[in-house]
Amino acid sequence: MPPAPDLPPVLILMATLNGAAHLRAQLESLAAQTHRNWALWVSDDGSTDDTRALLAGFARQHPVHLVEGPRTGSAAANFLHLICHPDLPTDRPVALCDQDDVWLPEKLAAGLGALAQAGATDPALYGAESHLVAEDLRPLSTSSARGARPGFGNALVQNLFSGHTSILNPEALALVRRAGPQPGVPFHDWWIYQLISGAGGHLHLDPRPMALYRQHGANALGARQGLGGGLSRLASLDRGEFRRWSEANRTALASVADLLTTSARETLAALTAPDVPRSGLARARLFRRLGLVRSSPAGTAALLAAAFMGRA
Repeated sequence: MPPAPDLPPVLILMATLNGAAHLRAQLESLAAQTHRNWALWVSDDGSTDDTRALLAGFARQHPVHLVEGPRTGSAAANFLHLICHPDLPTDRPVALCDQDDVWLPEKLAAGLGALAQAGATDPALYGAESHLVAEDLRPLSTSSARGARPGFGNALVQNLFSGHTSILNPEALALVRRAGPQPGVPFHDWWIYQLISGAGGHLHLDPRPMALYRQHGANALGARQGLGGGLSRLASLDRGEFRRWSEANRTALASVADLLTTSARETLAALTAPDVPRSGLARARLFRRLGLVRSSPAGTAALLAAAFMGRA
């Protein structure tokens, strides 16, 4: 695919921490993009391996800007620190990039083209499916949102816009910067999806795979589907993690409620009211009434069961 000169320049935002084992392959995939008008911004959170040396070598041939991370050990905090960095240019789209994946060559062109076709002058978010691969890039499966309809009711209970494929237009970037770093949110990409959907932004979920999503022990969460992903999420429900994550997200959203639509504020208020049922049939009915749905009927049924048990 030839370069697309009509597409805008884009900033690739990468958060790193001791990622040398997989970083070279990701950097090579950036260099191989068909859309070449990009610059890489990296927030390094205190790497002690060869991460910085690899970035320095890459910078000899490509535009790279390195900033110091917040040194929290949290990928979410590191990404939001970079997105909200005062020196980051804000006049162009930004593409989020994990240190351990591999982008397909047309990834940037596809995402920027989709955002351009949408013609949105309000916040817009692009995401795509991925080929799931093992640590050695051996193929495993392909992600699928099963025709899900993105929106705030889904965003509150599921992340459809994984950070390794997400692209934000300048208006979406401005929205996230207005909301600030929000140190309590557990996952930056899930937070971004919630914020942009809650603000009434445009959501484009590409059914085409645009990245090799490496599955390994250091993944912050891993893929959302398949037996492994399903078992992982069931375990998080059993440990109460999902509810804690959801409550942290809702607290962050409540702190920036002025950025949300009236409908989103009403949904959020219903979930955070002092007398909201904490479990039982009343809580499951509340979830259904508010339109909280996952990407499949089975997923929504599991969500309602978790709400009944007080785990969502």
